[in-house]
Amino acid sequence: MTQTAPDQQVRPLFSYPRYWAECFGTAPYLPMSRAEMDALGWDSCDVILVTGDAYVDHPSFGMAVVGRMLEAQGFRVGIIAQPDWKSAHPFKVLGKPNLFFGVTAGNMDSMINGYTADLRIRTDDAYTPNGVAGKRPDRAVIVYSQRCREAYYDTPIVIGGIEASLRRIAQYDYWSDKVRKSVLIDSNADILLYGNAERALVEVAHQIAAGHSLAEMTHIRGTAVLLDAVPTGWTEIDSTRIDWPSKIDTMPNPYEYKDPETQSCATDGSADNDTATPGPETVSPVRIIPMPLHRKNDLDKETTYIRLPSYNKVKNDPALYAHASRVLHQESNPHNARVLVQKHDTKEIWVNQPPIPLETDEMDGVFDLPYQRRPHPSYGDAKIPAYDMIKTSVNIMRGCFGGCTFCSITEHEGRIIQSRSEESILREIEQIRDQVPGFTGTISDLGGPTANMYRLNCKSEKIQKNCRRLSCVYPTICQHLDTDHKHTTQLYRKARMIPGIKRVAIASGLRYDLAIRDPEYVEELVTHHVGGYLKIAPEHSEENTLSKMMKPSIGSYDAFKEMFDRFSKKAGKVQYLIPYFIAAHPGTENEDMLNLGLWLKKNKFRPDQVQTFYPSPMALATAMYHSGKNPLKKVTYKSERVSIVREIEQRRVQKAFLRYHDEKNWPLLRQALKDMGREDMIGDGPHQLVPAEKKSARPAGGRPTAKFAAKRMQKPRR
Repeated sequence: MTQTAPDQQVRPLFSYPRYWAECFGTAPYLPMSRAEMDALGWDSCDVILVTGDAYVDHPSFGMAVVGRMLEAQGFRVGIIAQPDWKSAHPFKVLGKPNLFFGVTAGNMDSMINGYTADLRIRTDDAYTPNGVAGKRPDRAVIVYSQRCREAYYDTPIVIGGIEASLRRIAQYDYWSDKVRKSVLIDSNADILLYGNAERALVEVAHQIAAGHSLAEMTHIRGTAVLLDAVPTGWTEIDSTRIDWPSKIDTMPNPYEYKDPETQSCATDGSADNDTATPGPETVSPVRIIPMPLHRKNDLDKETTYIRLPSYNKVKNDPALYAHASRVLHQESNPHNARVLVQKHDTKEIWVNQPPIPLETDEMDGVFDLPYQRRPHPSYGDAKIPAYDMIKTSVNIMRGCFGGCTFCSITEHEGRIIQSRSEESILREIEQIRDQVPGFTGTISDLGGPTANMYRLNCKSEKIQKNCRRLSCVYPTICQHLDTDHKHTTQLYRKARMIPGIKRVAIASGLRYDLAIRDPEYVEELVTHHVGGYLKIAPEHSEENTLSKMMKPSIGSYDAFKEMFDRFSKKAGKVQYLIPYFIAAHPGTENEDMLNLGLWLKKNKFRPDQVQTFYPSPMALATAMYHSGKNPLKKVTYKSERVSIVREIEQRRVQKAFLRYHDEKNWPLLRQALKDMGREDMIGDGPHQLVPAEKKSARPAGGRPTAKFAAKRMQKPRR
């Protein structure tokens, strides 16, 4: 099996010859029934998308973007939204697709959508009509894919979306408390698209339409595929272990040919129990270089891959799991990332480099597609909470270079900011004004993953293409990062000037350590775009925890608050910051939560909605949670241990510190403080956290005390 490296020439998204079915034109809504297909004159769909969300034809809903994107390429696209997964019949309602099924769980991971951080079943689903829960299965990508295979066994299946993206390699699964295989294997799909997948999706669709099989598409950026063996002509960097022998010169010759199907990649001569059985074909060997030596070799990254510890290894060795997580995140820059390979029993998961980010004109093209900006008519008057929340919001960018370890944006959208043009954004605001029923003149948000990263990127293209930092703003803001918010400030001003727009709010998360670099932006934000409250996320007050989150110190929050208060006063407004915090994050001791509780009390914050750390698949913080190791540093068996709170009761204790003011939590906190030896924090003093337990005037089960009896005697009788 001879393979070549992927073509690095990036093809513009809208440069492909349109498929012949373009003659059918644009559908008012992508059809969800045979009747709609008949009305459009279609005898079949070229692509059928299966999703766990209700179909809302809006650019904030992934399936609408994917569907309209494929339609713009000339394909006929149908949607099966929230099908009953108990049989294959609902997956046949639109007939057999000519090209492939596209499967996603929806805008949210189905497990996070279905369960709280305490593993309780959620009672609602914001992406379902009337918020009804239970309309999608657990592990929806797997279930939907299997039903598609059952419906039409020979139809290619392409999986994508955030659920698939976060499970492209072996990943720790919080809900079963074990490491699971790549979802590509469990779903029996043909190819996995990760991240914002427009480039890969369009390439795959056109190649299938041209008669190519998915088995031929092994080197498309932004995809993961399953191979019987690694391709020839490549160099392997062996990163399957974390403790290497101290005498490197005693190792076997790294240039010695080895058959990867029969020999281990380990360099100590030990056999790997999960190596594959040799197949009937003769597979040419690859050149193997141990990880400690790879920097000393002049390697072509386009024909070099990194071998991660196998599924069987990471399943049984949490330290190796943390190491694999560290390697994956270091290989996330699309400009210098290398292919990753991970053995799963006898198969190889081959993860190609991340997709090249979209250019501004391509982003504009995606968001300028003919969305109806409302739910499919079949839902009638039913309310879809997620749509109601975003129907007057505008997504101005993608990606986040913050690198917060607990956040899935990094693994899914990447660290390079992809921004729309000002003209495209203003045009969408006008469309909202003209198309959204009942529009009152308020744009609810101009944002994205982070509101104030619009058009912020590295000042040097050369440096950006070689950078491997996990964050551009931690531990300090990189000197090469452009922090000038002038483009965002200008956008806000122009948006407010559009006729019919009364107010533009900013509801997306704000990176305040960036904002304080540009006082003009903060003044503009505070004066015109805060409606009394602004939500921000310091996440914690203690450095012990913040260092595991890759979040700035609480001093940055203090600096932003001073600026916020000053500009609010200057504008003649009384406004407040609403900070968000996380309990039970890896690295958090009860003492840290106590200090955070005292900080909240000192600053007179009484949070109503608080979060407990939720280990999402593939996040760095999840690797900490599972392994007790810190993948932000080199992982060894003797490296730093991270304190972990696993037991539900202990997680509730830490959460209770965030709601120190709720008397329902006082008994729990009193006991926790006693266990910590911090009974000095129990009392009514201003520097104490919870009041002491009040002693009853009348002993339980006993006679009234003299004092109680005297008061009773004084009480007048009726």
